[in-house]
Amino acid sequence: MNFERPKVVISKCIGFEHCRFDGSMVNSREVEQLKPYVDFMPLCPEMGMGLPSPRESLRLIKTGEEQRLVFTQSGADMTDAMMVFTREAYNDIKAIQPDGFLMKSRSPSCGIKEVRVYNSIGKAACISSKAKGMFSKFMIEKFPDIIFEDEGRMNNFSIREKFYTMIFTKADFRKIKEENTMNGLIQFHGKNKYLFMAYSQNQLKVLGRIVANHKKLPLDEVFESYENNLNKLLLKTPSSGQYLNVMLHIFGYYSKELSEKEKAYFLDAMESYRSQHIPQSTVMAILWAWIIRFNEEYLIQQTIFEPFPRELIQVTDSGKGL
Repeated sequence: MNFERPKVVISKCIGFEHCRFDGSMVNSREVEQLKPYVDFMPLCPEMGMGLPSPRESLRLIKTGEEQRLVFTQSGADMTDAMMVFTREAYNDIKAIQPDGFLMKSRSPSCGIKEVRVYNSIGKAACISSKAKGMFSKFMIEKFPDIIFEDEGRMNNFSIREKFYTMIFTKADFRKIKEENTMNGLIQFHGKNKYLFMAYSQNQLKVLGRIVANHKKLPLDEVFESYENNLNKLLLKTPSSGQYLNVMLHIFGYYSKELSEKEKAYFLDAMESYRSQHIPQSTVMAILWAWIIRFNEEYLIQQTIFEPFPRELIQVTDSGKGL
């Protein structure tokens, strides 16, 4: 299967440059695997506002009702400089139409969650660990329909799979939108039917009505409405129950062609998946074998069986779901 190349904004210290406060770089197996398939836009907000590497570390401190970005020891306030860089970077990022952000975890500039906040410089107790980094907070507000992750959370299979699925689906849709044909949109919707069903059956129906276009709306309005609802769908997280529903739908294509033993074997596998004794991939592999056996072209095209390049799947994992 051919995949469009997603555009992902990434903290430069994650596999691209030694630019952390201590002069180091973060090694990420996931980022190295993604490089052949993704167009990255690496940036470092702290170096972007003129700081060297290595440098004195920064922290967020609470001053009244606001948070300030300051040097941990000297206390020099870098908040205004950070916001100047961030607003300038926003224009560049908006221009490339990003499909996702992959940021440095817990960084006072790039962290998307769990960033520590203090009440002073120097030796001080952390008063909160629920903040966002100053750069990422701004971008999350400006790009509410784009997925944000950090390199720490990407160690979890389920989180990583959702990130990959979203960025490759959005990249594919971006190509369809550039081609700007109704036939292209119909084909996109058709091949993603079961993937979208796993995310939200109700939202799938909404997308289907938009594609049907019974009101004969102009093409630009159709694409705009479809994209808005696609974004809502992709920000959801599919549950095991939703995947079971999809599996049953696909199983229905072959239930009359299968032996009683084959049917029983599949239903037992579904029950094992429901009780978390086997992973989702085991059940999907059974379905895929039947798709190949019966040469069902419509199902062969369904992205639910390969929503992103299979080379990105890791055999070992710290999370659940593989």
